[in-house]
Amino acid sequence: MSDLTLKNTVAQWLADPVGEQALTEMLTEADASVGSLAPARRLSLAKLVKLSRGKFSAEDAEALVARAAELRAGGGSTAASTGTAAASTSEHAAAEPAEWVESVSPGRFAGQTVIVTGAASGIGRATASRVAREGGQVVAVDMTRAGLEELATELHDAGAPTPVVPVVADITDDTAVAEILAAAGDRVHALANVAGVMDRFAAVHTVDDTTWEKVFAVNVTGTMKLMRAVVPGMLEAAEGRIVNVASEAGLRGSASGAAYTTSKHAVVGPTKNAAFMYTGTGVRVNAVAPGGVATGMQPRDVDEFGMGRVQSAMGIMADIAMPEQLSASITFLLSTDSTNANGQVVTSDGGWSAA
Repeated sequence: MSDLTLKNTVAQWLADPVGEQALTEMLTEADASVGSLAPARRLSLAKLVKLSRGKFSAEDAEALVARAAELRAGGGSTAASTGTAAASTSEHAAAEPAEWVESVSPGRFAGQTVIVTGAASGIGRATASRVAREGGQVVAVDMTRAGLEELATELHDAGAPTPVVPVVADITDDTAVAEILAAAGDRVHALANVAGVMDRFAAVHTVDDTTWEKVFAVNVTGTMKLMRAVVPGMLEAAEGRIVNVASEAGLRGSASGAAYTTSKHAVVGPTKNAAFMYTGTGVRVNAVAPGGVATGMQPRDVDEFGMGRVQSAMGIMADIAMPEQLSASITFLLSTDSTNANGQVVTSDGGWSAA
């Protein structure tokens, strides 16, 4: 097999005897196992570097590539496994599904104003970017000014038809919500409630009030406040779409801690209730429930008991998705193409919920 590079996926590294040895050595030094890479097996090393936010640096990746080349040149015990092993490696790599490539639909949101929260990073940023590149006027909302400025610059450089309107705001604050609505102007065609925060993976007996209240404030109350703000205008126009981001944790109890799990179950409630309440008015409300997504959002001060329990159920977890894959699901529901979808919780989790 040819030399491994940053362009090779984790699966291709693991399928190569040399790559597996190099990865095993690196992970052992970090007190981790090869199994921890399973959800990321279709990601290239280059993408892992980008998404890790410094935890797996470019230097680390280059060192890994160099170590693999060293092992192959040296003909070590693992590298010596040629013949049948090498053939099976090539077959395995060839059998890997092609990497998904985003396909933009020009003009899909032309003439429409779309509010996207959590737009500075992850799924929110990917959603804001997709809407803008498809012609929509995006009101990009987040607490992080730098991230919004980077998004605006990126889209300007990419030639997006309409400039992004960045709004630094706390969606749990009524005054800030009013500022978001004012920035959107007279008409809001669609709202993507993407902003959210993780918990510590704590179970009920260890969850603290501060975590519980913060998670609910952002994930549930903030979502409700934005919905409440845009619905009157949508009712007046007899048309509008709202997409709330729930989670696999909103469908099962084994994906996160008590606070996050409960909050995402609570996101499903107003989604379905609003869909029922506004049926026939032209206002439609749906949710997307992601599985594992490479957003870089990491919990702090993780609860060991809770994380241990959750990790025991991760064996059936599907591959980690890219934020752009989630934005593809979200923007479909935000668009008029989703004309007959209302009150649905669309799982975009690679099949995790089917297991």
